[in-house]
Amino acid sequence: MERPASPTRRAPRRLARLALAAGAAALVLPVVVAGLKSLLLVAVALAGTGITAAGVWWVLTRRGAVRVLAVALTVAAPVAVLLYYAHADLLWVVLTSLALWILALSCGRAAVHGAGQEERRVRERRAPPPRRPFVIMNPRSGGGKVARFGLKEKAEALGARVTLLDPDHPQDVAALARAAADEGADLLGVAGGDGTQALVAAVAAERGLPFLVISAGTRNHFAMDLGLDREDPAACLDALTDGVELRVDLGFVDDRPFVNNVSFGAYAAVVQSPAYREDKVGTILEMLPDLLTRRTGSGLTARAGATVLHEPQAVLVSNNPYRTGDPAGLGRRDRLDTGMLGVLGVTVDNAAQAAALLMGPQAPGLSALTARQVIVTADAPAIEAGVDGEALLLPVPLRCEIRPGALRLRLPRNRPGVPVTGARLDWSHLCTLALTTGH
Repeated sequence: MERPASPTRRAPRRLARLALAAGAAALVLPVVVAGLKSLLLVAVALAGTGITAAGVWWVLTRRGAVRVLAVALTVAAPVAVLLYYAHADLLWVVLTSLALWILALSCGRAAVHGAGQEERRVRERRAPPPRRPFVIMNPRSGGGKVARFGLKEKAEALGARVTLLDPDHPQDVAALARAAADEGADLLGVAGGDGTQALVAAVAAERGLPFLVISAGTRNHFAMDLGLDREDPAACLDALTDGVELRVDLGFVDDRPFVNNVSFGAYAAVVQSPAYREDKVGTILEMLPDLLTRRTGSGLTARAGATVLHEPQAVLVSNNPYRTGDPAGLGRRDRLDTGMLGVLGVTVDNAAQAAALLMGPQAPGLSALTARQVIVTADAPAIEAGVDGEALLLPVPLRCEIRPGALRLRLPRNRPGVPVTGARLDWSHLCTLALTTGH
């Protein structure tokens, strides 16, 4: 006789069945209510989306009256689609189907996660508290998070030696970290932005010391992918008393480290402008038309393994690949220990190609690759680059590479967003899970 399944095992199956039922309802509802008009619903939605994407392209690549008209088109297209649905008395059908589809995706992910079908977590092990931790803190980072959360005092209370940077007198943080290691520090840490994190992380990797990330920057993308608390950076200090250790990869562009990514092309050129900090939107709108249409800027070539990208408008090389097939996870990295660089290249020459980008990774103008090494060259002696958000001018050719498992990370054992690594939702797998019975 088959043993009844436990509640823990039954829950994923129920979620899988709910996901399939909601997904089926989302597809069937328009057909039942609208009949053949459901095909027209889809066609109108696709047309409106394509027109909106084309309008955005014209907004970014044109100036003056043409840009004004493009803005009007970008706004009018989705409004017209909604008005059509409302006039046909089908707006409620569209909104209900959309809600059902969101429910299906949410339940599907929860079912796969609960059933243990996602890949294993990045391996971590318990670590003893450090005896002589050394932490560098930037008091201006994140709008003053160091003072606002009392990070210096809390770290010192836990036995750390803290060095506060003087914003008016720039210091070499890598040199500070090396000096601390020479004096016997057994852990290096940073409360600051991702650029500062990378520089000190490279020293920790060089000396074989654990590295502590304190999420006191503005965006803290590295901390986000590590599952750290970005709202309360003081929680990161728990790693000094109740920590775990894991190894992750570290990226380099020539000899400069990066924990997140290095960008080349349009975005990197824009952030180099002296006017960018004072007027971000105005500077972007002024510079992008010439950059995107290649009237200005360096002609880039990027070689990732056997693939060569010729004259892309933008190239992003990341320490491990970003998600591209899951809209809910854009900007996130599932893993930081694959030993591979992620490469995203964008090549768009007209409005039609811009609209095609909505196809995601399959779009002809978007290249999503992985490689252990990327070589970037240009038709100029030096090019603009954004290295973990830092605007730099670097000589070409540039070599981006990854050093697998180079960085020992010390993290709090309990952290709010521990990332469970895994692939995107597989509907066939979900069907199998939903139909499974017994234990």
